[in-house]
Amino acid sequence: MKELEPRLKLWLNCGDAEGAFGDGKWRLLEAVETEGSLRAASDVLGISYRKAWGDLRKAERVLGVRLVDKRRGGRAGGQTALTAEGKKWLAAYLRFRSEIQEAVNRAYLKHIRGLVK
Repeated sequence: MKELEPRLKLWLNCGDAEGAFGDGKWRLLEAVETEGSLRAASDVLGISYRKAWGDLRKAERVLGVRLVDKRRGGRAGGQTALTAEGKKWLAAYLRFRSEIQEAVNRAYLKHIRGLVK
């Protein structure tokens, strides 16, 4: 048998807003930071521009902060950059997720690893 490892999908909900922020929106913010545009970020992630923009708007609405500043294109093309709040969310979620992954790994070693043949 190949070695098993725990994996998780994580997201934050707020009342009736399922998936207010989570792994997908975190990856989207990371890609925007790296690529410098929402179009390029959506291409890298293999999602439509419309979905990417909708996901960002949903997160901003639920969180009550602007995550990105968007400047319309022209000859030189558009640009999307993280706001200060967007950078805070990107860094905080990475720390949050890392701590949870460490806890999941510890629980796996404690409860499951010995069962794997």
